[in-house]
Amino acid sequence: MLAADGSDTAQASDALEKLCRTYWQPLYAYLRRRGCDPHDAEDLTQGFFAHLLERRALRRVDRNQGRFRSFLLASLNYYLADDQARARALKRGGGRGTLSLDAEQAEEGYRLEPKDERSPEKIFEHRWAMTLLDQVLSKLTREFADDGKADLFERLQPFLVSGGGARTYAQIAVEVGLSEEAFKKAVQRMRRRYHELFREEIAQTVSNPAEVEEELRHLCVVMAG
Repeated sequence: MLAADGSDTAQASDALEKLCRTYWQPLYAYLRRRGCDPHDAEDLTQGFFAHLLERRALRRVDRNQGRFRSFLLASLNYYLADDQARARALKRGGGRGTLSLDAEQAEEGYRLEPKDERSPEKIFEHRWAMTLLDQVLSKLTREFADDGKADLFERLQPFLVSGGGARTYAQIAVEVGLSEEAFKKAVQRMRRRYHELFREEIAQTVSNPAEVEEELRHLCVVMAG
């Protein structure tokens, strides 16, 4: 999407809208940390996406800055600097409902952020990483459910992270009717698929496949911090 030219192709527009629907909450957290109250943060986010999806902002961002998170943040800062008064005038119900935003959920997520002195940019990156992880976990959950293995996934999920299970493989294997070795292999397959989906999700947010590894390393650092 970021590598596309300035034409208003349906494919590029659909891709942009999908990514915006997925990753708008980090922008909300960014605006909140910058001092906006919840209503203003929601209005600004909605107004920004109305502006962005009309393609007015796409031509103003350096296309060499191929990560979608960087693109969004740079575009939002351009938008705020360009016409802050107009942006703040998009009051709730007064502008176009470009995307359906769950403001209560976004505010709850913001309030759960650690109480520290991190910059708005750091809050944005942390929320971006958490949103990405949520997307990946949702996809993995759906895959198991579509295969009729929702119950198995519920037992496997605590082992998604090494050492994350409070109970042993042997204990749960008995409950699901598998040998300990078979359950262990199921855990390994789940982790492998999770990492595949994680990479696929990142690949949707960069303009060059060569950037996937670098973005993966960066987000791991963000989550570890």
